[in-house]
Amino acid sequence: MKNKFDIPQVPLPERARPQTLDEFQGQTHLVGAGKPIRVMVEQDTLSSFILWGPPGTGKTTLAKIISNQTNSEFYKLNAVSSGVKDVRKVIERAQLNLQHNQRTILFIDEIHRFNKAQQDALLSSVESGEVILIGATTENPSFEVIPALRSRVRIYVLNELTKNDLESILNFAISKDSFISKLPLKEIDKDFLFYVSGGDGRILLSIFESAIVQSINNYEIRITKEVIENVLQNKNIVYDKAGEEHYNVISAFIKSVRGSDPDAAIYYLARMLEGGEDPIFIARRLVILASEDIGNASPNGLVLAEAAFGAVEKIGMPEARIILAQCTAYLASSAKSNASYLAIDNALSDVRNKSLYKVPLHLRNAPTKLMKELDYGKAYKYPHDYPDHFIDEDYLPKELKGKQYYIPTENGQEIKLRERLKSIWKGKKKY
Repeated sequence: MKNKFDIPQVPLPERARPQTLDEFQGQTHLVGAGKPIRVMVEQDTLSSFILWGPPGTGKTTLAKIISNQTNSEFYKLNAVSSGVKDVRKVIERAQLNLQHNQRTILFIDEIHRFNKAQQDALLSSVESGEVILIGATTENPSFEVIPALRSRVRIYVLNELTKNDLESILNFAISKDSFISKLPLKEIDKDFLFYVSGGDGRILLSIFESAIVQSINNYEIRITKEVIENVLQNKNIVYDKAGEEHYNVISAFIKSVRGSDPDAAIYYLARMLEGGEDPIFIARRLVILASEDIGNASPNGLVLAEAAFGAVEKIGMPEARIILAQCTAYLASSAKSNASYLAIDNALSDVRNKSLYKVPLHLRNAPTKLMKELDYGKAYKYPHDYPDHFIDEDYLPKELKGKQYYIPTENGQEIKLRERLKSIWKGKKKY
């Protein structure tokens, strides 16, 4: 039976995309009254910036609103499919626009996927103002954007959408969309809809529209949990990369590796990969874990984790799953030590909470005559001039004499470090 409604060809997330800052839902710390992006738009004082936040939180929408409300020519590139040639074409157009006093906005989605050469191509035009760059990324710009480009832009952090934000987005779409607003909507299981969307506004509206289309021939449209589940089909879609399940599974993954259970670790790795988790995110967590939980008990763990990170970055899925599995299995099977982790945290606590004691004179650098006259570096004993390349010396400030931060465990290779330190310090330190 043919339905009585003409279903639009343009997807709901696009039809319901806000056109002004007043229609935009969420991110009030950026677009609320007196907040930086709103002020920039209202005062027409645009400058380049990068939007960093989870998927579906409004990065692309904000860029388009800014373009519309500031009367700038807008170009969008996706870093996955674009290169230096595409960037240069936009820059050439921007140079022509400047001659007619028109600004050019270049929006680069997934800017973290641009390599160094591609990011370098932006530097001159961003610095001169030929192009107003708006970048969007789900990855930490500190790691993924080169320092030279970071220094020329502002970084704005978009927060994960709250339940209230998602409800506002849904209500806005229902009331503003000419197709949805005419339907006999009688029931919506909003809580389940918000859950399966994973905090992603785009996914929220896509699932909602699919559920409506499935129920379109009913006299009363009820978007129940059963209808939504039927739309999803694949249970793994419920893995919400920006929500609670993301944190639950990555937590279980890390704790399984820490607990030396490679089978559980591989299972949670599979859960994340099947759910669409970014393999680079997993690889980064393994690098951290290799140092925090394994450390010098098996120092090759950090070497392998770093190699895995580089390989995953170069190769990508689906082959990256094999590399991640190898690294996960090795780290989970390795001897464990958190001695280095405890050492730096204890030292940082002293640095933050105690006075910054003076460095002993014999350890100070003495590059000038005056410093030498002040006894900088005087009486320093060069360890390589002594048996076993060691000399019993005080290296900490006198106020911290005897303080010990690093205490090696008796696990794996770290026991050898413990035995050496115990031998040379002869009871002066607790090993």
